[in-house]
Amino acid sequence: MANPNPTHPPGKTPAPTLGEPTARREAERKQKTIVIGIIAGFIVILVVLGVAIFFLMQPATPTDKIRDVFIIVVALESLVIGVALIVLVVQLASLINLLQNEVRPILHATSETVNALRGTAEFLGESVVEPVIKLNGYLAGLKRMLELLGIKPK
Repeated sequence: MANPNPTHPPGKTPAPTLGEPTARREAERKQKTIVIGIIAGFIVILVVLGVAIFFLMQPATPTDKIRDVFIIVVALESLVIGVALIVLVVQLASLINLLQNEVRPILHATSETVNALRGTAEFLGESVVEPVIKLNGYLAGLKRMLELLGIKPK
């Protein structure tokens, strides 16, 4: 069997190039930055929540205005969620369209090809392989008969 990479002997892995360790370090650095950002965001949210609760617990706080602001924020958030759901339904419809119009014909053609290959294999088995096996059996019997009669040496 030929060696797929002739510059390296078989059984030995090539030494990493100069770009691979730096790319790996860069990926690890990006991953650490993302994790640190997520943790920092979570901590900031907790601090803001704690400060909001502290100020809302004060006796002179006008909670009715804050309540109205939160109701408006929740209404806007529900609008954003509604838009996101509409986008999700459109994407789901396009996925269903893709499955029906592109994937199903591919699967149908693949199953037809498999059936044709199965028929070809059965035909070759009946037309080619069985006669060859029978011929080999007859030739082996003839060879053995010639060996027993002493015409052909063992």
